[in-house]
Amino acid sequence: MTKVQKSFHLERPLDDALMQQIADAQALYGIEWIKIAPSREDLIVEFDATRLRTSDVEAALQRAGIFATV
Repeated sequence: MTKVQKSFHLERPLDDALMQQIADAQALYGIEWIKIAPSREDLIVEFDATRLRTSDVEAALQRAGIFATV
C-alpha cells in the first residue's frame, strides 16, 4: 500500500450537509481518511495510490456530493 495525501479545494463553503457528506465519504474504497484543512476551504485526503489515482479520488468525492478540485 502506498499512502498519498492530496489537498482538494472545496467549491462551496462548509455547512452541516457537506460535513455529513465528508464523514460518509471516508468509507469510500481506497480512501484512508479525510480532514478539513485549518482554512476550512480545503480537504486533505489520504488514499491508497496503488488502488486510486488523484482523478479517481476527485471523481469519488463528486459522486458523494463533495465538489472539490486539486
